[in-house]
Amino acid sequence: QVQLVESGGGLVQAGGSLRLSCAASGRTLNNFAMGWFRQAPGKEREFVAAIRWSGGSTYYAEFAKGRFTISRDNAKITVYLQMNSLKPEDTAVYYCAAGRVVYGMEYSSSYDSWGQGTQVTVSS
Repeated sequence: QVQLVESGGGLVQAGGSLRLSCAASGRTLNNFAMGWFRQAPGKEREFVAAIRWSGGSTYYAEFAKGRFTISRDNAKITVYLQMNSLKPEDTAVYYCAAGRVVYGMEYSSSYDSWGQGTQVTVSS
């Protein structure tokens, strides 16, 4: 199993930016996908973005396209989520996930390792 540690959350005003980081350890990530999900109070966990470690293909939820960018650093074994033009509705706990995902990058059940989450709060 992969150990994941998120960081980079915080409080930001609407229109601002944050970069989340997810450091992975425990095994190599070849054939793995890394995803970001978020969960707001009273809502279900939802897909934000994902990246295949090998090849770097990226996938985004519709609300994330054009505002969020997922990337990876092979040397640091870290995945990033750059979030720009943040809105109050982006407020949530953001989770990093890892798994041997072939299909269904947008489903939380496709991933078997999860980080502890990092809070992102966007004020209006």
